[in-house]
Amino acid sequence: MNATKRREIFQRFQAANPHPTTELEYNSPFELLIAVILSAQATDVSVNKATRKLFPVANTPESLFALGVDGLKAYIKTIGLFNSKAENIIKTCAILLEHHNAEVPNSREALEALPGVGRKTANVVLNTAFGQPTMAVDTHIFRVANRTGIAPGKTVLEVENKLLRYIPKEFLQDAHHWLILHGRYTCIARKPHCATCLIEDLCEYKDKYYVPEKNTAK
Repeated sequence: MNATKRREIFQRFQAANPHPTTELEYNSPFELLIAVILSAQATDVSVNKATRKLFPVANTPESLFALGVDGLKAYIKTIGLFNSKAENIIKTCAILLEHHNAEVPNSREALEALPGVGRKTANVVLNTAFGQPTMAVDTHIFRVANRTGIAPGKTVLEVENKLLRYIPKEFLQDAHHWLILHGRYTCIARKPHCATCLIEDLCEYKDKYYVPEKNTAK
């Protein structure tokens, strides 16, 4: 895919959704960090349902740490991997209290040192909470980047690096959200909605899927 096509793709994304953001509900960098940790192998919908009950009770490192592992589990037990997530979150709160003055750090190194925080989670926090032009490659972005031809790669890191290199700088801040939403609702895994796709004519996917027309003849 050439640079002209890529620019047109992101111009269309921007025109259709000028101010994209995460579908996770949060009101502070700490709430976002916790929500993103919880979202690993879980849907944003399931995380939001849990945090709507959790955050009114505990939405700071101090108050969440005070819940303890078992107390936290009671709020997040409907989310996959809740046992390990509860342990990681309580450990993360302890580190934030001890080493970061109860604040979420805005550096990749410090974020990735927190239990339960990998490169993808760190990228989401850096991008969404601190406005850094990072690219958190999840399954949706990996699929869209490869399928469309925007930034094909065999590994998550390869796709991330290509996206950062190929996407025009003026679109980098929001590109993460556009690509996730596109993969979540349009360029879905099994039968992408090519007929209603915003970038169908620019996409280089060879096996585009169009819903067969129903035979209405009587």
